[in-house]
Amino acid sequence: MEKLTINQWAEEDRPREKMMLKGAEALSDAELLAILIGSGNTEESAVSLMQRVLSTCGNDLNQLGKWEVQDFSSFKGFGPAKSITIMAALELGKRRKLQERPERATIHSSKDIYEIFHPLLCDLTHEEFWVLLLNQASRVIDKSRISRGGIDQTTADVRSILREALIQRATQIALIHNHPSGSPRPSTDDQRLTQLVQKGAQTMNIRLIDHVIVTDGKYYSFNDEGMI
Repeated sequence: MEKLTINQWAEEDRPREKMMLKGAEALSDAELLAILIGSGNTEESAVSLMQRVLSTCGNDLNQLGKWEVQDFSSFKGFGPAKSITIMAALELGKRRKLQERPERATIHSSKDIYEIFHPLLCDLTHEEFWVLLLNQASRVIDKSRISRGGIDQTTADVRSILREALIQRATQIALIHNHPSGSPRPSTDDQRLTQLVQKGAQTMNIRLIDHVIVTDGKYYSFNDEGMI
């Protein structure tokens, strides 16, 4: 049986027309993505193609957000232009989520720290080390990336961390980094660095409130575990 192209579908079933008639919330993830890529290939419609792409990553948009151009290229009909269009759309979604948090948030718990940094770090395939700078009332002054490392390690300089705190006049700080491996458990190096920063901060009357290790969906808090 010959498959119908999207243009041969009933008008109310075509993704663009369906969105105009019923709103974006009525469309499936595959239909929304099909609008972005515009067309499929000679064997399947844009919707069918995107259904297959989504199936490959467990129908999980978070996983799709980690894909690079080469991941899409294994699918017929996917060139760099379509791949980059989807990657750009998912990046905008991530940035929108970041903007939902107030810039001057007050930190009450490790979860608050995780929620600020999860959108920034969850999709990365390399490690990054950040410091969150707070005032005496635990309100966020700023956040600063200290280092960006390879997949296996990141080098965070204690002096750089404390210098940033002094420049921003922070009285409290939190350390944050990600584990691309997916395991939030701290390494020996993570524990050693935390101790060094804590000792250095104490000499400057700066309080280290936590060190949070971020993965996609999980985190580890040194404070919650009684390690600070």
